[in-house]
Amino acid sequence: MKKVITYGTFDLFHVGHLNLLRRAKELGDYLIVAVSSDRFNWVEKGKKCQVKDTDRAAIVEAIKYVDEVIFEDSWEQKVEDVQKYDIDVFVIGEDWEGKFDHLKPYCEVVYLPRTEGISTTQIKAQLKQGAENTDESKEV
Repeated sequence: MKKVITYGTFDLFHVGHLNLLRRAKELGDYLIVAVSSDRFNWVEKGKKCQVKDTDRAAIVEAIKYVDEVIFEDSWEQKVEDVQKYDIDVFVIGEDWEGKFDHLKPYCEVVYLPRTEGISTTQIKAQLKQGAENTDESKEV
């Protein structure tokens, strides 16, 4: 059995996330998804999530391409997970190109293209802009 692993925050789940999971699953037989914990996002990445980690994990777990969900709590965890779960392929978005090449001695590393026109950062910006436009209309 060929095992694949990918990592992500998966906040405000969108079609880009779905496409990543589908393409990751196509690379093997068993897909493990590590969802970044709230603590890891805040302390290590400086990101505040809109959806709590247990809810994000439940959403990801419900996706038909996903066989198992674990939590990501540190950057160093990736090497441990690859070894612990006997991973054949590590998959991540191409925006991380080259950042995880240190995993190549342990498994194949694949950087997948992002889905054009969608990202959580973009959604958050649009929501913020919409809220600001709503606030401006109240002032008129």
